[in-house]
Amino acid sequence: MKNLVFLILSLSIFMFSCQSDPKITGEEKSVEEVLTSDVIKKGNLEKDAKKEIPPAVPADTVNVGKIKFEEEVYDFGTIDQGESVEHTFKFKNTGVSPLVISNARGSCGCTVPKWPKEPIAVGETGEIQVKFNSAGKKGPQNKSVTLTANTWPVTTKINIKGNVNAPDKPKTNTNTAGKKPDAKTLPAKGK
Repeated sequence: MKNLVFLILSLSIFMFSCQSDPKITGEEKSVEEVLTSDVIKKGNLEKDAKKEIPPAVPADTVNVGKIKFEEEVYDFGTIDQGESVEHTFKFKNTGVSPLVISNARGSCGCTVPKWPKEPIAVGETGEIQVKFNSAGKKGPQNKSVTLTANTWPVTTKINIKGNVNAPDKPKTNTNTAGKKPDAKTLPAKGK
């Protein structure tokens, strides 16, 4: 499959470079020559190659791993700002091939997943631990973790949600402008 994708990509690049380089017309070049030519380096292909490529469609969308969660959403209720919540999402491979999770990414830096790096055999179970840190958060929260695996579709989402109570703002000095504060309202030195 990889060779077929490489061949198609190589031919596409070759055809593109033949159309855009007048030096190539009339003479043949090998795929290696085209891939290393100045035409490729000068165009946007070099920039495009650095972009993140979305997960590829598996060659076989039937005989793949399949991830089945006991629950896809965990509601942690209400916590105070600064507290952390951890939850373990349990799943089973209900597919026909070993399940391989290649990546797990939280929707923000406050949501950190840990996932099994080894393949999960057909019929076996696994766990994904998700930690949510509420520092700097307030109000309703709904964070997701996107898993990339050898499944169809290739991505699966699980969510962690709840509410974060923020502390009341500290009271500020209500002294009106222009008035000097009296000694009772000034903080003591060294404190």
